[in-house]
Parts: sequence; structure tokens; C-alpha cells
Amino acid sequence: MKIAVCIKQVVTREWQLRVNESKTWIRDQDASFELNEPDAYALEEALRLKEKHEGEVIVCSAGPARAAQVIREALARGADRAIHVESDTLATADANTIADALAAAIRDEQVDLVLTGLQSDDQGFGQVGVVLAEKLGMPHATIIMEVHASEAGLRVKRELEGGWFQWVTVPLPALLTIQSGINQLRYATLKGIMAAKKKEIKKVTAGAAPQPMHRIASVYFPEKGKKTHMISGSAADAAKDLVKRLREEARAL
Repeated sequence: MKIAVCIKQVVTREWQLRVNESKTWIRDQDASFELNEPDAYALEEALRLKEKHEGEVIVCSAGPARAAQVIREALARGADRAIHVESDTLATADANTIADALAAAIRDEQVDLVLTGLQSDDQGFGQVGVVLAEKLGMPHATIIMEVHASEAGLRVKRELEGGWFQWVTVPLPALLTIQSGINQLRYATLKGIMAAKKKEIKKVTAGAAPQPMHRIASVYFPEKGKKTHMISGSAADAAKDLVKRLREEARAL
């Protein structure tokens, strides 16, 4: 089974966020970065499928040169080789642009399965996977909690709302977006880190980007404020007014 795993480099959760000068994104020049957590679970699932059914795991990332950090980490964990679509503009690109870059890199590989994380820890739109599936012409299933592969295709477990789950049969080739917690993550061993230095990272130049589907107008921290409203009248009227304000203004009910 030939599996492509799409990974993204994101700012570490512990880093103190700062807005850049143009107020359109965070100031990441001095930030520390890590592998996007949902993508780590997608990589782990791909490695487990490879161990059961044999094959190859290819990690694909679209981003600036610094994304090589998480690519090397993925190779150290057990991926066989990597494709890096390198461009500084992809660091803050929208889902359509990222999916277009990844599709161009993956299309010629003729993979059986594409795995992505459910969403990224920075933008969190959860759209790259499904848009990528459309561009590759593959059936897809989202929010996957369990994967069983056979010659007939895939049987996957989807997480729904309210504690419900759904089992779906998907033919191959296909794309799945993986939910965090689907498995227990492995860490890179010293042997894996040394082996990663010899593994291939194919660098691809991003082509002409499609028209962005959205634009970030402004990024800012939530503004803190305090407001006091005095409620008057009889106890019954005051209680009625309080309940109304809690429901309609504070949205606490």
C-alpha cells in the first residue's frame, strides 16, 4: 500500500503569540515550531497500515524552507521519503492554495491512500483534506477514528456529534482526515534520526497559486472589557430581566 501523508509545521502551543506589524498574521520570525498534532496522528496511522500491509509512506508538506524541520521529524519516525513544496507564501495561504500545491505534488505518485490531519492547530478550518480530495478526484471520509484496510477497500469509523459514530466503506484510492487520539503516537528513535539523514526529500517549486478563496483582513487579541448593568424594579421583574440578559446578551443560558 502506497500512502501519502500531508503534514504541516505550526507554531508551538507554548509560544507567546504576537501579532505582526501589518496585523494580518502572527509574528513568527522568532517563534518555535512543531509538527501539527492532528497530522502526527495521521502519520502514525500511515505507519501502522504500512506495518500491517507493507508498502511505502511518503510525507508531503507545503510551506517555507523551515518546514524541513517537521519533514525530518516525520522521516525519523518511520516515513520512507518526503516531498516538500517550498514557498514562503504558503506559510499563510488559504486551504484552496495549500490543497492545490499538495495535489500537484501527490498526483504523479499514484498513491493508494492519502491521510491528512483533521485540521491545523493555527488556522483550524479543517478544509485542506476535503479540498485536496476533490482536486485529486478521490472519495473521502472525515473525522476518522479507526481504519481497517483490505483488498476490497477501507472500512473506517467516523466520529459524529453527541457521542455517535458511523462506519463507512470507502473504495481505494481514497483520502481520509484523521482525528487526534486515533492511536498512540511513537517518537523518533536515535536509529530513526540517523536514518532520516539519508532519506530523500524531493523539493518541488510551487506553481502559480490559484485565486485565494479568502483573505485575512485583521488579526488581533480579544479585547477585555467590563460593564455593569443595574437591574431595578420588583423582584419578579428583576428576575425576568436578569434571565433575559443572561440568555440574549451574555448567552450564558
